[in-house]
Amino acid sequence: MSDFPPFSGLTRRRLLQAMALSPLLASMPTFAGSRPDLSRIIALEWLPAELLIALGVMPMAIADIPNYELWVEEPKLGPSVIDVGQRTEPNMELIQQLKPSLLLVTQGYGPKTAQLESIAPVIDVKANDGTAKPLQLAIKSLHKLADYLGLQAHAEQHLQLYHQQLAKTRELMKPVAQQPVLLITFIDTRHVLVFGEGSLFQEVMGDVGLTNAWQGEGSFWGSVSVGIERLASIKNARVLCFDHGSADIMDAVAPTPLWKSMPFVRNNQFTVVPAVWFYGATYSAMHFCRILNSTLGKPV
Repeated sequence: MSDFPPFSGLTRRRLLQAMALSPLLASMPTFAGSRPDLSRIIALEWLPAELLIALGVMPMAIADIPNYELWVEEPKLGPSVIDVGQRTEPNMELIQQLKPSLLLVTQGYGPKTAQLESIAPVIDVKANDGTAKPLQLAIKSLHKLADYLGLQAHAEQHLQLYHQQLAKTRELMKPVAQQPVLLITFIDTRHVLVFGEGSLFQEVMGDVGLTNAWQGEGSFWGSVSVGIERLASIKNARVLCFDHGSADIMDAVAPTPLWKSMPFVRNNQFTVVPAVWFYGATYSAMHFCRILNSTLGKPV
């Protein structure tokens, strides 16, 4: 199992482990009557929130806005979006008071669907089906949600922008495609999370012609926690490190002999980059492409 990041009172390891236990299933409720009010949709997980925003709909509320802004960053939330508490234990009373027309969840993470169905219809969004193609799965989920909400034109428009971004990044990456890229984020002063086969990042890198420098073990989620010393074996690679408020950790690691001995540190090939949600969808993929453009290629 992969590890995941920390949220509200949990250590990084505990949160990462808790998230890794999420079986993400998909289902669509049956409505008798009109479509849901688009202004009253609540997303209790960040992946369905991203899909909803991709369709041009800002959720009325989501869970855990402070950590969304720290770990997801894009797409940005509107100022009117309401915080309904933790993703694992949202404020059910507040959710009921908000009278949502639809609840978007990831089954297996947070409240059970049965607890929510008394409040509003529920849609479960699947994020991983074991095919190592999370982006392709996300695109299917985007189409399903668009069909349900009557927003097919918005889905097509968003996916056109997505494919345009991939094509632009693919062209910009041609001069640097021969050099592998390692993607990490710090968990603590001794461990990093690395991303490989099965991750959103791996799928994007394949689409734009880049090679992943990580050839070690993997996981169902495409990410694995390893000791920092394991990075010493990575030769001639650019290293991009996603920042999630981890400056204190990096400050503690930077002066150590181990870190200074890393080939990518000695060769000035280490770059700290903005947050991208590791387990996101097409919006996260586009954000990642822009980061690749600005760090490995010329700015766009």
